[in-house]
Amino acid sequence: MERGLQPPLVDSTACFCRVDAGLKTVAGAKKFVPGSKLCIQPDIKPSIHPTRHKARGDKTRNQSPLLPGLPDDLAIACLIRVPRVEHRKLRLVCKRWYRLLAGNFFYSLRKSLGIAEEWIYVIKRDREGRISWHAFDPIHQLWQPLPPVPVEYSAALGFGCAVLSGCHLYLFGGKDRLKGSMRRVVFYSARTNKWHRAPDMLRRRHFFGSCVINNCLYVAGGETDGIHTSLRSAEIYDPNKNRWSFIADMSTAMVPFIGVVYDGRWFLKGLGTHRQVLSEVYTPESNSWYPVYDGMVAGWRNPSTSLNGQLYALDCKDGCKLRVYDITTGAWSEHIDSKLHLGNSRALEAAALVPLNGKLCIIRNNMSISLVDVSKSDKSCADQLWETLAGKGQFKNLVTNLWSSLAGWNRLKSHIVHCQVLVQFRIEEAFLLKQFHCIQIWNLVGGTVS
Repeated sequence: MERGLQPPLVDSTACFCRVDAGLKTVAGAKKFVPGSKLCIQPDIKPSIHPTRHKARGDKTRNQSPLLPGLPDDLAIACLIRVPRVEHRKLRLVCKRWYRLLAGNFFYSLRKSLGIAEEWIYVIKRDREGRISWHAFDPIHQLWQPLPPVPVEYSAALGFGCAVLSGCHLYLFGGKDRLKGSMRRVVFYSARTNKWHRAPDMLRRRHFFGSCVINNCLYVAGGETDGIHTSLRSAEIYDPNKNRWSFIADMSTAMVPFIGVVYDGRWFLKGLGTHRQVLSEVYTPESNSWYPVYDGMVAGWRNPSTSLNGQLYALDCKDGCKLRVYDITTGAWSEHIDSKLHLGNSRALEAAALVPLNGKLCIIRNNMSISLVDVSKSDKSCADQLWETLAGKGQFKNLVTNLWSSLAGWNRLKSHIVHCQVLVQFRIEEAFLLKQFHCIQIWNLVGGTVS
């Protein structure tokens, strides 16, 4: 084995504030990771479910090792190489494994390997107005189970959805059918597989616009309860400060129906107080709004997204055709056509367009997924850039087969409300083989591995 090809066992800037106190090598962890220090702002906020903090004494120091026969340093180096799809099972092994997988330390090490795995999270509403959500693993092409959404969002209307820090999915605002507009904010952590609370917004609002710029959450406009229902106000949430703050008001009150971040600015289009169509753009650097009426807004359609400095929008109801905005001409001049029209039914309607692993991902109401590789320079054979993703994989067991069937069951009677991509960290099988080679070499040089 070549020493230069071996992945690092640990991250030189790893956070140790969440390391299990029972790890036998925690005391020497800083020696193993030079320059490490404690986090000032931990990534994970307290869970909705209360936990009890037990006193740490001699009992924690005498706990059994993470993996029998291995020092904890090497055991962690093995566990971080388990694929993300198996983490739900690892959490059930014991409390020490659960605490390890729920902490920042474990994922900091996985991140240091530089291999990210992105999953698609789809939030749907059925005919009865009930909210459900599903996660799609594009590597194994399986729908994965998720914990239920919090009760306050099980039937909410007009709520926002965004991703911060890559692995935290936020639900915020919205309208409860009985209590009216909400300020509530919750987020799902892909690390703990649980829902957590976050500070409430400053204003109650629903059917508003939202976006993420520089890992900060922005919300603007929308409606609220009362006489003057439309809002001009806007606010920002900084997860590092764990606090909401007001920003400059919009030029006029608006209920946005489309929004996108492009060229470092936030574009919004919606309806004004007199139901007229309005368009505004927000610049974070100057904290200012101003109306915009250029060609980009004139030909702008939903859904849309930006990827690698380019702005894309769907040009067909079933998502079989893409439009590309040309900033030099100020027009939507380029098209990428799959030449495969699926139909105009509600089930086949493209509900979301999101970046996924450097490609554009199209998600339809019937949970079918297509990928478009827009990075290829040769657009002459545009139909070869398209790939069908969902439904192509093989199900490994009865449980995953049943869940995949439930995810698409009754799909004609529901529609997608939000769609986001959360980053997980995974490791290829090649690295697992290298780790076993490391253990063998450890034995040969007289290590403590049995």
